[in-house]
Amino acid sequence: MSDKELSKDVLKDSSSAEINAEPEEKTAVSVVKICGMTEAQVRTGVSGMSFKDSVDHEFESEDCGEVHIRLTGPKKAVKSAVKEIKAAFGINVFTSHEEKTLEDVVVELLLANKLTVSTVESLTGGLLAGRIINVPGVSDIYKAGFITYSNKAKRKLAGVSRKTIDKFGAVSEQTAKEMSKGSANLYKADVVAAVTGNAGPDESEGKPVGLVYIGVNVAGKITTREYHFDGDRRQIREKTVTAALVLMRECILEYYGKVTFGGEN
Repeated sequence: MSDKELSKDVLKDSSSAEINAEPEEKTAVSVVKICGMTEAQVRTGVSGMSFKDSVDHEFESEDCGEVHIRLTGPKKAVKSAVKEIKAAFGINVFTSHEEKTLEDVVVELLLANKLTVSTVESLTGGLLAGRIINVPGVSDIYKAGFITYSNKAKRKLAGVSRKTIDKFGAVSEQTAKEMSKGSANLYKADVVAAVTGNAGPDESEGKPVGLVYIGVNVAGKITTREYHFDGDRRQIREKTVTAALVLMRECILEYYGKVTFGGEN
């Protein structure tokens, strides 16, 4: 056989192998974002899942209190992993799109249910309002936002009674509840999120650093929660904003029942 004929046979064999070979599956990346859980809780939940051997996964814990799971692997395997994580963690998963934020998802819920929203903030000083109004389209539903840092402002702008502040203090469940109730009455918003707490650096009125109360009013139903955050002043404020968004999402879902995963049904 000549060198020319040998080259043709090699080329023919090589072409046949390429035609018969299975196409390589594309690599996909997805970031599952989880709220309302610690990284330790998420790691424990993931430890027994079936996708671990077929998909690379990394945990990313954000200062604001979110936990992200970055999944990398074959497209079908990643899609299956996302589905498994959603099934395990339920509404704590708010998106599997890297570019989607928690505030995006909250605003999507508000828009989907045609709800207006207001915020009234103490320790966060407008950070909650800032994250919400960063979302395009929110101008159609955002009614008002107030920083009620002083007790006088809480009374005048949020409708908190002097008696409540004198008896329970500015940092209390009762004050958070009245802030959300009073603001809803004053500004006629369907959803109101109210935050009060102590971001430090020192105790205030006998209340420890990191103690936070959040009240969310959805169509007259008020839910209040107590939180204890660690970290410096900035971290406590950021964690408070995230917790407020988480509670807003939870209360809206509970009242209206439209579950979304960051734009996905």
